[in-house]
Amino acid sequence: MPDPEFTLLGDAIWLDFVNTARPCAGNEADRLRDAAAYHRWTKALKLRSDASERPFSQVLHARGCLTELATALSERRHPPATTIAVINDILQTAPGTQQLTRVGGEWRLHFSLAILPDALGAIARSAADTLSDPLVYVRECAGMACTRFFIDDSPTQSRSGCAEECSSGAWVERRRGVLR
Repeated sequence: MPDPEFTLLGDAIWLDFVNTARPCAGNEADRLRDAAAYHRWTKALKLRSDASERPFSQVLHARGCLTELATALSERRHPPATTIAVINDILQTAPGTQQLTRVGGEWRLHFSLAILPDALGAIARSAADTLSDPLVYVRECAGMACTRFFIDDSPTQSRSGCAEECSSGAWVERRRGVLR
């Protein structure tokens, strides 16, 4: 059952996080108004909440940086260096070890977490996974009243909307020549 308070597209945790500040079809723009709302959002995504451990200003700063990243990727620009620094700062706080694993007949070195990451750690890891996969495309919804971001995993990378209701409207708008 969908969460009534938050729109969760399921494409990537970090984009669901960024989208908490993006309006769509008349919805309230910012759904993370305070630390309590952030805590509810982490629970909706089944993440280990860090709302009581982190200053809420740090959460909002990370969301702002990740919004810049989503914008840059949707416009096919390089990610901002400041955003990469924020992601790396969050990732380096995760306790764990380096491990060798065999993947497809080749040895790879990867970081193995000692404990489940907190919510902001999971968000940063999700953004890092997106950045490290050259076949992942971030798009901004083409729906008339929507500004959310999503991962375009369609075979031809031609998906235009974040949800079915946005995609069908975007198709009509493209036909009329009013697509933004």
